[in-house]
Amino acid sequence: MITLHDEGMVVVANTLVSTQEAQAKGLDVTQAKKETLAARILAKHARASQNTEQLSLRFDALASHDITYVGIIQTARASGLTHFPLPYILTNCHNSLCAVGGTINEDDHLFGLSCAKKYGGTYVPANLAVIHQYVRECLVTVGGMILGSDSHTRYGALGCMGFGEGGPELVKQLLNRTYDIPSPKVVCVWLEGEPQPGVGPHDVALALIGKVFGTSLVQNAILEFHGPGIKHLSAEYRSGIDVMTTETTCLSSIWETDATIEAYYAAHGRADAYHPLTLTDPAAFDGAIAIDLSSIPSMIALPFHPSASYPIAEVIAHAQDYLGALDEEAEKRFGAVGNNLRMRAKYHDNGIWVDQGIIAGCAGGSYENIALTAQILDGASIGCDAFSLSLYPASQIVAIDLVRKGFYTKAMAAGGILKNAFCGPCFGAGDTPANGCLSIRHSTRNFPNREGSKPASGQLAAVALMDARSIAATAKNKGKLTPATDLPPSVFTLAEPHTPDMAVYEQRIYSGFDKAQPQTPIIQGPNITDWPTMEPLPTHLVLQVASHITDPVTTTDELIPSGETSSLRSNPKKLAEFTLSRKDPGYVDRAKAFFALEMGRRAGDAQAKDTLASVLNQCAELPKTTTLNDIGFGTTIFAIKPGDGSAREQAASCQKVLGGWANLAVAYATKRYRSNLINWGMLPFLIDENEGAALSVGDILVLPHIRDAIANGATTFPCICCHKTSVRTIQLTMQPLTKTEQDILLAGCLINYYQSV
Repeated sequence: MITLHDEGMVVVANTLVSTQEAQAKGLDVTQAKKETLAARILAKHARASQNTEQLSLRFDALASHDITYVGIIQTARASGLTHFPLPYILTNCHNSLCAVGGTINEDDHLFGLSCAKKYGGTYVPANLAVIHQYVRECLVTVGGMILGSDSHTRYGALGCMGFGEGGPELVKQLLNRTYDIPSPKVVCVWLEGEPQPGVGPHDVALALIGKVFGTSLVQNAILEFHGPGIKHLSAEYRSGIDVMTTETTCLSSIWETDATIEAYYAAHGRADAYHPLTLTDPAAFDGAIAIDLSSIPSMIALPFHPSASYPIAEVIAHAQDYLGALDEEAEKRFGAVGNNLRMRAKYHDNGIWVDQGIIAGCAGGSYENIALTAQILDGASIGCDAFSLSLYPASQIVAIDLVRKGFYTKAMAAGGILKNAFCGPCFGAGDTPANGCLSIRHSTRNFPNREGSKPASGQLAAVALMDARSIAATAKNKGKLTPATDLPPSVFTLAEPHTPDMAVYEQRIYSGFDKAQPQTPIIQGPNITDWPTMEPLPTHLVLQVASHITDPVTTTDELIPSGETSSLRSNPKKLAEFTLSRKDPGYVDRAKAFFALEMGRRAGDAQAKDTLASVLNQCAELPKTTTLNDIGFGTTIFAIKPGDGSAREQAASCQKVLGGWANLAVAYATKRYRSNLINWGMLPFLIDENEGAALSVGDILVLPHIRDAIANGATTFPCICCHKTSVRTIQLTMQPLTKTEQDILLAGCLINYYQSV
């Protein structure tokens, strides 16, 4: 079905061969590495540099939504922003449920519109389009590169490389700086065969994620799609696979283009943004993934991760085993609250019965997905029991076409509820299921509580990911889990293709690029606050371990919750109160208590002096002449592999606002989380797993001469660990920093760095 090649591979004469075979034929593999699509596009966007191992990139455009753009613009303003130097799209698809939090969501929207006018941006009103659908329809160009403050920034299927990062990386672009990364690996995804009727893009994506997530093959790599199987996939089908590549932990993606993609651009009135993007043969890759599309079945990703993917038929055939394992996992993760899930009870009457179906967002809300759902449900009923079905088209363009062609009527007559373009179900801000319920979703993630439940309050629900086709088949069976491949093949032939009418965008969207109006006042509601003042890195650092997390992976949803905090993203101090609330509810109080010691240090109070005296007494490595002016008190967390999932910078900035100075990790799940730490002045330390496991909450870690070490480019750091009555030395390490990263850490955060240059 899927074969991994964790070694060099070369495409020669439209065939995938090993590097050894290519070299035996006399091919120059070093030169062939420059011929990948990724290498050619990166070279086009790179600033000239003597260091070929490090890339400094400028993007063609930026995109943010209303959970992230306020913080980004506030950071950029504090750093000297005068105008948007490149197209910057502000969409409003995350914080558009304004019944929660009073006026503050709409306050953010008015802030965004006023900034688009003042600085020269594009503003997409609420519910008109989800961020990635709008970018696909209106912003991508073949051979281009777009940076977005959302982890699912992926437009490779349309020939445009998308990178999802935390907000500070967009700030750098707004200030005419560069995106600096080591030259990434490029992994070929070779597609052969044709999908079976009923197998959709989510099925292919989940099979891919399940195969590679537990490996290091694609981590921080660019996935490049080739092979004869591509021609069997529509543009929306390709985009549905592509957007989910984020869940493999890759950095970006790119596909070769063809007549299908050319037609997509033309249909959206953007024929001039297309040109053929094809492989220069031979092209060499750092690895490869071969996928036989014809062998992919209808898939399901069980809670609590997209990589927990299995054939639906297998899960049904062994229901008690799979559901029993889920119950055990829930109890392990959530203790007594985990018993609320009761997945075993979902099996009865010869089937697994689910409570809710959702098709939404950048992954699920395409014209094809919803039209096929309506076609499958035509003349049927989803029933009058607990099961419900909600459909969210990804844009008003999609919705208008579905209405005109009668698909809305078919879906509504069957009992489906049609809603506006909105990303809420993807992150827990809409259609939260009841306690103990199971929701099947064509959306991006199914992390714990991603659907909006709150274990701390005794609430627990679960999400399984499935393709829209199988969700429709399940809905047709009134909630009985059903793979789409059980339906007649004829139902998957779409009667009418998508014919987008772009007029509504021309009438409703504010397009202000190159039309900045500096005199425009910024409308700033009461919840929109500036970032608090942050200190530069001190000479020596004293850290208290404020949280100790031993899960194999820690997601950004666990570092800072998504749904219930989204309205607070414009208020750093209020948002910080929710840090680690789902994983370690005691963290905030511990962090604030130690931060109070730091504030006392700055004021020179007696408790800070006593603490310094105690540290000096235990740590001979610190000069006895050390004063309160030489030292900083802060907190750190230990986690085995933090940062999987969202690009949200708040996973790092909230720790910083509470006095955090570092993370200790065995590894970082994504490049973007490590970048967020650095941009907020947080030291991204690595620690041996055994040493990390031996730490405890409350341990004191002393890092002598840390400022000099960072300034001198050190990668190893002796650290004195004071554990109750014992003192020992441990070694921390750090991946090499660029000069800019060193300077940001020394300054204390990106804002301080820009204010000093």
